Amino acid sequence: MSPSALIAFLGGALLGALGVLLLAAGWRAIRGGRALATPAERATYETLHLASRAAGHLRGGLAAGDPARAAKALRQLLDADALALADPHGVVALDGPTSLQAAAERLARAAADAGSTQLLTADASIDGRDAVAAPIRLPGREGAGSVAGSLVAFASPVRPPLVRAAEEAASWVAAQLELAELDASRAALAEAEVKALRAQISPHFIYNALTAIASTITTEPARARELVLEFADFTRYSFRRAGDFTALADELQSIDSYLQLERARFGERLAVQLRIAPEVLPTVIPFLSLQPLVENAVRHGLEPKEGGGTITITADAEGAFTVVRIDDDGVGTDPEALRAALAGRPTVDHVGLRNVDARLRQVYGDDCGLVVETQVGAGTLIVMRVPRSQPENDVQGVRR
Repeated sequence: MSPSALIAFLGGALLGALGVLLLAAGWRAIRGGRALATPAERATYETLHLASRAAGHLRGGLAAGDPARAAKALRQLLDADALALADPHGVVALDGPTSLQAAAERLARAAADAGSTQLLTADASIDGRDAVAAPIRLPGREGAGSVAGSLVAFASPVRPPLVRAAEEAASWVAAQLELAELDASRAALAEAEVKALRAQISPHFIYNALTAIASTITTEPARARELVLEFADFTRYSFRRAGDFTALADELQSIDSYLQLERARFGERLAVQLRIAPEVLPTVIPFLSLQPLVENAVRHGLEPKEGGGTITITADAEGAFTVVRIDDDGVGTDPEALRAALAGRPTVDHVGLRNVDARLRQVYGDDCGLVVETQVGAGTLIVMRVPRSQPENDVQGVRR
């Protein structure tokens, strides 16, 4: 397992455990019809509750998250008079009197530069408060890039238990920031994968589409205008920038434009059949996940086949899932070659297929990877399976 995957697993397990403990504590209170029974139980619940709140505000990082609310929760967690969080550029959040800002800046910088805990003693206290500053050191890194900032806690006075607690809190914050970086890298990877799909669409399809349109301008001007509109709709959708997810209905509409343009090129050699259950049309799917599968059927299935063939697209509700099937009666593919392509081995064929499979597994898990049945001379069936309910995936900006 890679380091980033291990971090993601441990982070998810920690947050899951926190959630289970919080629910268990709350359930005990409800079931017993009374508050948590002992001071230890109440302290445990409050600690987990505050840690959970702070984690949510840190998952965007110190720059894009909500460090002010994270600092508030951490101050309560440490029972400090004030608490500041700083990144390499300075203090990003201070929960406490503004008169402590300068001291927080100074201590945060000293802790980050030294890479070790710094103390502000009674001899140099601010407003009667002492302070401890602990570096936020990212795990598994060396050198200047290993310190992401500092945590500064003020108290009257700072005792050894607070020093140890501040150091542990700084380590915990570092773990949350590591998870935030992982989330950001995942988002960047998803964007890169979509860009790769767009790059694949651009040279191959656009040239053929424009050629097909050009061939009808003189002989069938009305048809040419229709194809230009289909081309505009397809490119507008394919190159839009709104979100990583879309509705199945929108993806199918884009595929219809794509197939209209391909039929202008293939003529009677390309037949299309659609069987779509209305209840699955709102299903959320990763953006540009169906179009590469249909293009794969056209390019690798029907285009090489003498006389062309038929593509059948079906979408049905099967329990908690929407299942989309893309079936073509084309030339098929060697199963071993396709298996190698899906495994990520270097190949110029089936790039879109491999990309979609990887994105589905990343978003929904390995159980939702593509299922492909093929044989040379026997056509290809591609099955995509996604959950019907995905409240966590945003489809803002998608046309309805």
